[in-house]
Formats: sequence, structure tokens, C-alpha cells
Amino acid sequence: MSAWIHMVSDEEADERLLQVLNEARTPHGTVDNVMRVHSLRPNTMRGHVALYKAALHDDDNTLPLALQETIASYVSVLNQCDYSWSNHWANAAHLINDSARSEQVERALRLKKPELAFQNAELAMLKYAEKLTVFPGEMRKSDVDDLKNAGISDGEILEVNQIVGYFNYVNRLLNGLGVSTEGDIVGYYAQEE
Repeated sequence: MSAWIHMVSDEEADERLLQVLNEARTPHGTVDNVMRVHSLRPNTMRGHVALYKAALHDDDNTLPLALQETIASYVSVLNQCDYSWSNHWANAAHLINDSARSEQVERALRLKKPELAFQNAELAMLKYAEKLTVFPGEMRKSDVDDLKNAGISDGEILEVNQIVGYFNYVNRLLNGLGVSTEGDIVGYYAQEE
């Protein structure tokens, strides 16, 4: 466990905190530092878990998972958040499941030039994510109209917006508290060896 503030271990946790930690457990049975950093305030952990699952792991979301994780990764690059980049790029690469395509996408995202790997609706979503992350006060109706003109439904626009909003929140949480991946199993789809 690594952060600039104390994170309560399972062994130190009282019954109330253990209940929330159990809600935050990954498919690996661990609690990642991104959630454990809330351990001094279990209610914010509970809210964070709910927001994360709604933004990225809700069965009602219609955007492909690989695209959701790619948007998450791009926002994390823009915010210089190594923690989220490490986890969500691992997820995106796994879901893309094509090493050449993954390398192309990774290069484009790291260069902050999504046009090198995307076009049409996907590029429009990434450009929207970039503007909302970097220049949130400059957002205009025309930014949403551009997404609609690219064939993106209102529900999908909301999904993109929520992913961007969530990652801007979590990137600041992580960077602001010095949370690292030390002790985490990186990537939602990682296999324990």
C-alpha cells in the first residue's frame, strides 16, 4: 500500500470499514489503492465504488468496453495520472486484443494525437474527452452537436461524459494523495500468477 496519507489495512479495519472494503474488492479479491485511500472515510469509498461501477462496468452501457477503457486511458494521459494509465491502458490493450492495434492506439494516446489511430465517431468522442478535460470552461452545445453529427446517441454521449468526469475526479484523487500501484494487481483483467 502506498499513498501520502495512512491507508487502513484489512487487519486494522473495524467491522464497518471491512464491509465497505468488501464492496470495493476486485475480481482478484484485493482492494486496490485507488479505493483503499478512502479507508479513513468509508462513505467516500462507498460513493467512489458506486460511481466507478456505474461509469465503467454497468450492463446498461452500450459503448464497447475497449472504447470505454481507451477513453479512460486518454483522460489519464491528459491528466498525467500514471496510476490510472497503468490500470486502464492494461484493460484497454487486453480488450483490443490485437498487439499491432494496441501499439498504434497507445502511441496516439501518449502523443495526445488520437487522430493517428481513430476516425469518425471514436475520434469525435476522444476529442470531446480532451476538450472537457483540458478546457472544461470552454465547452459549448456545438461540442455535443459534433458528437450527434458523428452518429453518437444521446445515451452514448452521456456515457462518454460520465467516463470523462469520473476519470477527471479519480486522477485528481490519485495525484493529489500520491497514490501508487505498489501492492496492487494492475489491470482489471490481470491474471494472478
